[in-house]
Amino acid sequence: MMRVTLVRSANGRLSDHKDCVRGLGLRRMHHSVEVEDTAATRGMVKKVAYMVKVEEA
Repeated sequence: MMRVTLVRSANGRLSDHKDCVRGLGLRRMHHSVEVEDTAATRGMVKKVAYMVKVEEA
């Protein structure tokens, strides 16, 4: 598992980046979720790495 926190706003970003943030389950600034550490979620996190903080859980 890994904990993902949204640290920068998704407003004004590309639509596919917004979709990745929403797909990870993040709804607002400083919201944290725990997601499974799979290849799919790693790819989503990598795409929006400039907006999120990742911690191993």
